[in-house]
Amino acid sequence: MLAKLFVIAVLILILGSLFSGLFYLFKDKGHGDRTVKALSLRISLSIFLFILLIIGYQFNLIGHGL
Repeated sequence: MLAKLFVIAVLILILGSLFSGLFYLFKDKGHGDRTVKALSLRISLSIFLFILLIIGYQFNLIGHGL
């Protein structure tokens, strides 16, 4: 149950970062680097979650019915 909550929390953070990147894209009108930082954070969180899911599956911390 704890693994499910953690995955959902990270997915919410990923979506938040994605929408903040979209917001900064429109607000900054192509000037500034806040969009790049927000999207870089999204990619980092996605890779982090993917690696944790693989590790959790390999060590049987999560099952098929995640």
